[in-house]
Amino acid sequence: MRLAVLEDDPAFRAEIEAMMASVGHICHSFKTSRALTTSLRQESYDLLLLDWNLPDFSGLQLLSWARENIDPCPPIIMVTGRMESTDLVAALQAGADDYVTKPVEPAVLIARVAALLRRTYPMSAPVSGKEELWGATFDHMSLIVAIDDQEVTLTAKEFGLALALFRNMHRAMSRTHLLEAVWGRNPDLPTRTLDVHVSRIRGRLGLRPERGYRLAPVHSFGYRLETVDSRAVAEVA
Repeated sequence: MRLAVLEDDPAFRAEIEAMMASVGHICHSFKTSRALTTSLRQESYDLLLLDWNLPDFSGLQLLSWARENIDPCPPIIMVTGRMESTDLVAALQAGADDYVTKPVEPAVLIARVAALLRRTYPMSAPVSGKEELWGATFDHMSLIVAIDDQEVTLTAKEFGLALALFRNMHRAMSRTHLLEAVWGRNPDLPTRTLDVHVSRIRGRLGLRPERGYRLAPVHSFGYRLETVDSRAVAEVA
């Protein structure tokens, strides 16, 4: 999963990155609240890990801003040295999903992140066989996707991209988020690669309103796959 880490201590920031990388997460790290705020306007993340005391404005302030301005807002864990119960209450009231105090036990933070991701994205758990998502069946062994009893064999990249979109139905996904989900961190790819693959799966899987799906670009951000009422589309037509 794709995580954003807000921490101004470089040593502890590197420690969190290593923890998360050890279980397969991709971390994007930020030293200031302002830098993360800018990124949240342009990128999508699956979870935020926020320190409290920062050089510009606090993680608690960023937490409140994210809850008010990011829709949907990803789950948020405060990771801080502040141990007073009043701080814990303030963070939870502001919208934090969890609160972890420093020093951090790696196994504990990894487990808390995993539990929160599991609750927030129940459809994103690794699957080795077949997976049912929003009217589509994904066969991980054969790379076949079946919709309305029509089976289509995709390439590995097409399958991965379609799976990422269906697992995040109705959620705007940034271009970089989708690229990382399929090609890994910092892929050296032409800028049109994602657009070409989106166009291919739209055509090959028939992701059109008359079939109950809309796969559309989100201006200056990325793409969103959503379900639509095909009967209403037919009536309008």
